[in-house]
Amino acid sequence: VVGGLVICAVHAYLQKTVIPKLGGAVEKREKKKKEPMSVGESFKFLASSPYIRDLAFLVVAYGISINLVEVTWKSKLKEQFPNPNDYSAFMGDFSTATGAVTFTMMIVSRFIFGKFGWGVAALITPSVLLVTGVLFFSLVLFSGTLTPTLTTLGLTPLFAAVLVGAAQNIFSKASKYSLFDPCKEMAYIPLDAETRTKGKAAIDVICNPLGKSGGALIQQFMIIGFGSLAASTPYLGMILLGIVAMWLFAAKDLDWRFEEAQKDMSSDEE
Repeated sequence: VVGGLVICAVHAYLQKTVIPKLGGAVEKREKKKKEPMSVGESFKFLASSPYIRDLAFLVVAYGISINLVEVTWKSKLKEQFPNPNDYSAFMGDFSTATGAVTFTMMIVSRFIFGKFGWGVAALITPSVLLVTGVLFFSLVLFSGTLTPTLTTLGLTPLFAAVLVGAAQNIFSKASKYSLFDPCKEMAYIPLDAETRTKGKAAIDVICNPLGKSGGALIQQFMIIGFGSLAASTPYLGMILLGIVAMWLFAAKDLDWRFEEAQKDMSSDEE
């Protein structure tokens, strides 16, 4: 309630004091009505534009990757905390940590964009998923081998996997909100109006649903094929590595395309 009142107060302040001062500088443009694209048209447009295709793969890869790790992590979390009260207490701490890390990353992201540029910022999210994903699946798959080492640290393989999985989810979601989403929106800026509109429409029609459901679909096939989530874990780990590797390649490819598009936009303005 307090947060909502603060938001209302800030909005009222902006409308009364800041917006009128910008009135002369803000250019009023008529909003063009967006024509919805069919699935077929979206696929055709994605196939014809390498720039949008790279951007689309970033969106799909994030959705699939986070789903593959999160479901496996939650299955381990329920093993570690069979008591509902303990489970809820851990998830409360998890949510608190996610909020704190996200807030910090939102502040740090400005420095990252200013110092290192779009390319580095775009590579951070898949890099975080890659490193934490490898650690998580290693703890799950090689728990017997790692037991003596973890015992000296006062941890069981299961609890260590839960902690690493929690860190993976916290940092990947924080980097998504602070870096991945801004990178995605910035990538549209150098494009012409038609490509920008059609690109967003294609990604909304195909990539967002595909990213959200793709990971679940992969897991369903794995469970049907191998009988359980635990038996399919090694293959889910390999699929995750493959998707993140392609994600990194797509981000690098989009980086130079983004720079070229920015140069073209600057030339047109001059």
